[in-house]
Amino acid sequence: MKIKLVAAALAASLLGLTGCASMDRQTAGTVGGAVVGGVVGDAVFDSTLGTVGGAAAGAYLGNRATRK
Repeated sequence: MKIKLVAAALAASLLGLTGCASMDRQTAGTVGGAVVGGVVGDAVFDSTLGTVGGAAAGAYLGNRATRK
């Protein structure tokens, strides 16, 4: 059940990001990283702190990965 929820959240977030054509590459990387990090943090730690921490870490990594 948990894996289906994670897959659905990830699919919804990726579909949502495709609608943001006006975003630059770095912003899209930051938002995408935050979404994926939040989902992974929730799945691994199963707590609010894990979700927020995962989202923060994912946003940072997504931002750094897409820098020019």
